[in-house]
Amino acid sequence: MEQNKYIYRPVRFYLTTFIATWVFWSLAIIFKNGTIRALGMLLGLLSPSVIAVITVFTSKSESLKKDFKRKVINFYQLKPLNMLIAIITFTAIVSLSILLSTAFGQSLNQFAFTDDFSFNGAGISSALLTILLASVIEEIGWRGYGEDSVAQYCTWFVESIIFGCVWAMWHLPLFWIQDTYQYGLRVLGIGYMLNFLISVVPFGFLTTWVYVKNRRSMLASMIFHLFVNFMQERIAMTPQTKCVETIVVVFIAVIVVLTNKNMFFEKDHIGKLPEELKELSNKTNNNEISNETNNNETSNKTNDNETSININ
Repeated sequence: MEQNKYIYRPVRFYLTTFIATWVFWSLAIIFKNGTIRALGMLLGLLSPSVIAVITVFTSKSESLKKDFKRKVINFYQLKPLNMLIAIITFTAIVSLSILLSTAFGQSLNQFAFTDDFSFNGAGISSALLTILLASVIEEIGWRGYGEDSVAQYCTWFVESIIFGCVWAMWHLPLFWIQDTYQYGLRVLGIGYMLNFLISVVPFGFLTTWVYVKNRRSMLASMIFHLFVNFMQERIAMTPQTKCVETIVVVFIAVIVVLTNKNMFFEKDHIGKLPEELKELSNKTNNNEISNETNNNETSNKTNDNETSININ
C-alpha cells in the first residue's frame, strides 16, 4: 500500500464535470449552426472522460493510475456469464414493457426495428458511431473515476442512488439541444421529460451491478451501455411504452438488489479503493481456493473410506 493513501474527491470531480459539460452544451443550445452545435455536443460528451483521465493521471497515486489502466486493458476481468445475464435481463425489460403496454392500447408491432434513429446524423453508420462513442466515452468518466469516488465512502447501494440522481441531472441540457433524443421528449411534453429523468435513477443500479459483478471492468460497462443504447434506439417502442418501461426497470432493479444484497450492502471496499483492492481480490481468490481445497480433501477422504470398505 502507498504511504500516502489517495483521497477521492467526488464533489470536485462531479462539479467540474457538470460545469464543463453544461458550458459546452450551452453553446450547442445557443448556436444553431450545425458545425458549432455538433462541436459543443461532442466536447460536452467528452468532458466526464477527459476530467477523469486528468484527475487520475495528474494525481501522485500510482495505485490509482494502475487501477484505471487495469479497468481498461485487462479484458480477463470481464465475466462472460455475468455479461450474458445482464444482456438477457435488459432484453427481458424491453420485452416485458412492450407486452404490458398492450394493456394501454399499444401494439405488439413494437417488436420490430425502427427505420431510423431518434437523432439526426449522416446516415445509419453515423448514428451507430454516435451511439458507440457515447457509450465508450461516458463510461471512461463514470467508471474511470466517478463511481469509485463515491463508493469509497459508502455502500454500492447508496452509491447507486447518488450516481443515478447525478447522472439524470447531467442530461438536463440535452432537452434543449435540437436533434437529440431528449429534445424530442421535450416536444412531446414535460411528462416524457420527467419519465426519462426518473428512469435513469433505477438504471444506475443496473450499471453498478454490471460494473461490480465484472470485477469493476470498464469494458463490461461499455458493452452493457452500448447494448442498452442500441435497444432503446432501434426497438420500435413508443414514448408511452417507455413510460411503462420505467416501472419495469424499477421492479427489475429491486429484484437485482434483493438477489445481490451481499454486493450492494457489503462494506469491505469502503476506504480501500484502489490501494487495497488487490488485497481484497486476493483474499476472495484465496477463500475460493481454500474452499476448493477443502472440497477436494473431503472428496479424497470419502474415496479412501470407500476403498477401505471395498478391501475389507
